[in-house]
Amino acid sequence: QVQLAESGGDWVQPGGSLRLSCAASGITLDGYAMGWFRQAPGKEREGVSCISSDDTGSYYADSVKGRFTISRDNANNTVYLQMNNLKTEDTAVYFCAAARSGLARQKESQYDYWGQGTQVTVSS
Repeated sequence: QVQLAESGGDWVQPGGSLRLSCAASGITLDGYAMGWFRQAPGKEREGVSCISSDDTGSYYADSVKGRFTISRDNANNTVYLQMNNLKTEDTAVYFCAAARSGLARQKESQYDYWGQGTQVTVSS
């Protein structure tokens, strides 16, 4: 059974930082492109960042470019999202997802497995 477990979500003040983790079980992540998505209250889920299976390519949404960094540790079957200079508009539930692909994938429909999400709240 494939499971993706996100962790690291928390409440943080604007300007703060968080690192999200996504630990996989039931699959070996080195064969999967990985993505982070988020869904804010009342809004549709949107792509935040994605990374290729071999860590040679990545993509960031314009809203997070320069502030967020995606990385992966295939040896430990884990993907990370480092989030710096957080803003109130970053408040959302963050999901990780895995796609049977070498290339980084930007669309939700291209992903095969999803985690349950972790809440990130940015407020003063």
